[in-house]
Amino acid sequence: MIDFDAFEVLTFDCYGTLIDWESGILAALGPIFDAHGVAPKPGEALELFGALESSIEAGAYREYRVVLMRVLEGLGKRYGFSPSPSQLESFASSVGGWPAFPDTPGALRAFESRYKLAVISNVDDDLFSHSARRLGVSFDWVVTAQQVRSYKPSLENFRRAFQRIGIPPERILHVAQSLFHDIAPAKRLGLSTVWVNRRHGVAGLGATPPARAEPDLEVPDLNTLVQRAGLA
Repeated sequence: MIDFDAFEVLTFDCYGTLIDWESGILAALGPIFDAHGVAPKPGEALELFGALESSIEAGAYREYRVVLMRVLEGLGKRYGFSPSPSQLESFASSVGGWPAFPDTPGALRAFESRYKLAVISNVDDDLFSHSARRLGVSFDWVVTAQQVRSYKPSLENFRRAFQRIGIPPERILHVAQSLFHDIAPAKRLGLSTVWVNRRHGVAGLGATPPARAEPDLEVPDLNTLVQRAGLA
């Protein structure tokens, strides 16, 4: 059980947790796949996206725009096409158009009434600025991969957030969809965690690589977390 009164700050992953990145990814890939006459199953394309993205991010740091371009090139190799420069750019820029989950703005406003809020996200600053307009609140802290020059599951992204926030980790609750990128490293650092299992009841892994981790609480969506926190 989580004592929600024990926390001062909620930290959030963004893409997959607040922003529906799987819908956004598929919407951006659809016209590109159509242009090259390929039609992979959505679940297969998402899982390949997740494997390619995590592999690229584990190497030398490069901006997330470049990561997405390299992912699209990898998808092209898998499905037998070469993306054009304009397709690479459109896919890299598509992040700002990825939709928020319907429950995100209202839930964040509810959390904002009690807690300070932070984002720890594997993204570039400018890309997040476009997504932020869909979230409905102003975060007290935003820590991006571009600022840290590394990607979660690196612990450095969380440590940078600790430095910025400036309170003991035991007063921070981390909320995220990805066991791989977020819950596992956050637990290694002693954070309490909530797993927002957005794929509850959906077959397959989606765009997130598999991982083993034990969150302190699992919820299917943010509205459920609002209720569990006594803010509904």
